[in-house]
Amino acid sequence: MIADEIDTILSRRIAVLGERVLGGGQVDREEAMDLFQLEHRADIFDLLAWANRIRETFKGNKIHLCSIVNAKAGGCSENCKFCSQSSFYQTGAPKYGFVDPEPVFEAAEEASRQGVTALGLVAAWKGLNEGPMLDEVCDRIRELSEGGKVRADASLGLIKEQAVANRLKAAGLECYGHNLESSRRFFPTHCTTHTFDDRLRTIQLLRNAGIKICSGGIIGMGETREDRCDLAFSLREVGANVVPINILNPIQGTPFEKNIPLEPLEILKTIACFRFILPRKEIMIAGGRTVNLRDMQSLIFMAGASALMVGNYLTTVNQPVEKDLQMLRDLGLDPSWDKHEFVDQEELALTGIDATAARQPIDEDARSAMRPSAV
Repeated sequence: MIADEIDTILSRRIAVLGERVLGGGQVDREEAMDLFQLEHRADIFDLLAWANRIRETFKGNKIHLCSIVNAKAGGCSENCKFCSQSSFYQTGAPKYGFVDPEPVFEAAEEASRQGVTALGLVAAWKGLNEGPMLDEVCDRIRELSEGGKVRADASLGLIKEQAVANRLKAAGLECYGHNLESSRRFFPTHCTTHTFDDRLRTIQLLRNAGIKICSGGIIGMGETREDRCDLAFSLREVGANVVPINILNPIQGTPFEKNIPLEPLEILKTIACFRFILPRKEIMIAGGRTVNLRDMQSLIFMAGASALMVGNYLTTVNQPVEKDLQMLRDLGLDPSWDKHEFVDQEELALTGIDATAARQPIDEDARSAMRPSAV
């Protein structure tokens, strides 16, 4: 009887928070941490159901597909402990310089044929400065943008000067990928060659230039649930438009090669919590989903995901695009996402939920039941 009573209280609390978000409200950090701490399967699936409602309300059945091309591989000067392309580790990952136009054109053609919205040029280096390399990068972006096959995106490391961000925008760059990776507190655990503030500064310069922001992180590096919660709130604060959630795929030769993988339900719960905190954003499931979620991949959409990285990753293999497209069709989801300006992130949703109910406070019994000691 006690267990049943606690479950009822938890269900009511999750519902109150879900209705508040659907009504245009927000969850605060304490409330979000309560969701991250859910333990029982029944409660987690209750959370997923509400995250699914939130996704359907703000995103409908549209799924944003992205892909990437490794435009410069290996030999990176940064010591990110999760990365096989760091020069600090011996992983056997490929190494080559910045690509010529042809591979980019081919990747854009393939992405367009598969209905992929965006193609990101990704380079393994510390960042971009004024000079010949920036000229070449801008040439690739301009060619990609003018080709009209896909949205021109890029992830090119740290930016320290406003002029560099402005040049990328002038070349036709629409969205820049620059993950915060983790919470400010946990960041020095996985990287010491640059700082969390360096990444925040890069994002600010890009926003100043009018470039949309793709920023998320990696879970499974040894961080706590509190770290994941703080990352989500940092992403809300910086105004990320696309929020990629990567799940660590331990690479032999990196310091994280022996990390214990997260359980699939823990991953799905994390996605759902991000949806509660970031109801209007494109939450994209990226690296590590195939190896970590296995047969549970389709549940990412019930958990609130509205975007998917398809095709192979930088140094690891993804499942075939055709299999992802079949998964979407089976779920009644539509990959023909066309909101290149992310206008749905500003539009008011028509939920039909009474505003008073959307602001409904949480009673103390329900709040107490959410604590780890009670679940």
